Amino acid sequence: MKKILGLIILLGIIALTGCANTNKTDSLTFDKEEPINVVATTTMITDLVNNIGGEHVQVTGLMGPGVDPHTYKPAASDVYTLDEADMIVYNGLHLEAQFIEMFEQFSKRGIPTTVIAEGIPENQYLKVGGEGSSEFDPHIWFSVENWINASRHVTDELKRYDPDHAAEYEENAQAYIKQLVNLSEYIKDRIKEVPEESRYLVTAHDAFQYFGREFNFEVVGLQGVNTQTEAGTGDISGLAEFMVNQKIRAVFVESSVSSRNIEALIEAVNSRGQTLENAGELYSDALGDKEQDADTYIKMYKANIDTIVDALK
Repeated sequence: MKKILGLIILLGIIALTGCANTNKTDSLTFDKEEPINVVATTTMITDLVNNIGGEHVQVTGLMGPGVDPHTYKPAASDVYTLDEADMIVYNGLHLEAQFIEMFEQFSKRGIPTTVIAEGIPENQYLKVGGEGSSEFDPHIWFSVENWINASRHVTDELKRYDPDHAAEYEENAQAYIKQLVNLSEYIKDRIKEVPEESRYLVTAHDAFQYFGREFNFEVVGLQGVNTQTEAGTGDISGLAEFMVNQKIRAVFVESSVSSRNIEALIEAVNSRGQTLENAGELYSDALGDKEQDADTYIKMYKANIDTIVDALK
């Protein structure tokens, strides 16, 4: 009931703000002297838009370092921030589940909306729950190839909405994509240090399947793809048995997910006579901050792969 009431209040705010800011597509031209006001949801998307847009965008990220987008609930201040946007960019595939109706309302009012997932071929989505399922894994950024496609998609959208700076967006995109290609090579080179039989990645929730497919790792998450689901004692016991059978001795916590279940898993494995260690923290649903040197997508991915390889090699 509280969830429904909160949504009604937020949609009411949208309706009120809409009185002063209606149908932006009627005059979809940006002030040439001012950067485009882009509102992005996750830290990964904020970084992506900054790289492509450069000096011609002013990006406001709704979620900061370490924030879990699965459970993030929009506040009234987020609604006002979105209402002031020239353009909204979000992940899609139900990652930002609490925002879906809001995004639909803003799109109907004419605020240009870019969905990152729409820039990635659907046959590249990973399904959740088997082939018959209609649910897709939203953690698309852990495929570098997906992120290259996402970069092209954002570039095309910025060029469409701001054609006067199209050449600069394209130049920025080419430079960024080159960095992403180099990142992919870095990941492949580091993974060579890990014996094939040791390429198991066990984490707090199932966020790394795209990484596993692209770089040939078997990935196991204690929770499902959505952190709103809880791992039960049966899940912990079953995974503990699997880890003992496969002689897996390292598990990873995540910066945006509670470590409680991982601690229970470590205890369960150790009680079966095998030593299991917390091998370090990975960034999953959000970037880190500047102090952690993980405040960009590329830095985040390098930090993750270094942590994984150093623990498993």
